[in-house]
Amino acid sequence: MMDRLRDRVCLITGSTGIAAAAAERCAAEGAAVFIVSRTADHAQALAERLAAETDDAQVGWAAADLAIEDETEAAIAAALDRFGRIDGCFSVAGGSGRRFGDGPIHELTMDGWDRTLELNLRSQALVARAVARTMLGQSPTAAGSRGSIILVTSVLALHPVPELFATHAYAAAKGAIVSLATSMAAAYAPSGIRVNTIAPGLTGTSMSTRAATDPATAAFALRKQPLAAGFLDADDIAHGAVYLLSDEARAVTGQCLAVDGGWTVTSAPAVIG
Repeated sequence: MMDRLRDRVCLITGSTGIAAAAAERCAAEGAAVFIVSRTADHAQALAERLAAETDDAQVGWAAADLAIEDETEAAIAAALDRFGRIDGCFSVAGGSGRRFGDGPIHELTMDGWDRTLELNLRSQALVARAVARTMLGQSPTAAGSRGSIILVTSVLALHPVPELFATHAYAAAKGAIVSLATSMAAAYAPSGIRVNTIAPGLTGTSMSTRAATDPATAAFALRKQPLAAGFLDADDIAHGAVYLLSDEARAVTGQCLAVDGGWTVTSAPAVIG
């Protein structure tokens, strides 16, 4: 264990997969961790596991649908009631919109469009707004930081693979997240608030179950993500998040960190069939 986040309060949205891995890493690095998830059982179970596994862990949690304004505000208020400030935010919560009708835009339903953007963009915007307001109102640390915000995008925002991932609303939402974070970074740098994004490649989580069991996608991941020899581990993303939340990245803002096993620099066209 290191102490890169000692005496920091980190808010993490989501409670499984990448979010759970990040919560564990932040706690191991000395942070107090507050978990917000739509699924109360998952959030509570993760919080209890962290409290049991990490020495002197300070852990809190709340259940909220982060696409609903009042619930998001209440969750951030609960974090402040528990810990008094928020030094870092890793906004992970999101998901596939396939079940709502996301797909190629010529087949996309408007309900699929709205629900996918609600799940992946509106939720990120509401969390970012509430956290930015909090950070602007709190005193800076000794290092001059009022906080670090990380929004989660995807390699698919800028590096599409239409043969395998023809979900245009999802890609649009993830692309908008990069633009949102860049605009925020420019606006809040003078206030000592850093804003960055992480773009994961194919990662072994519950969201990727369908992809992981598809032979064509599994073969593609093996070729396209050679550094991971297939799907990434959630810990790979969590390590990147800890870096961006820590003072090691004190001069880094407005950047998109691709944690993708080589996806964006590897030439490996999808092969179907």
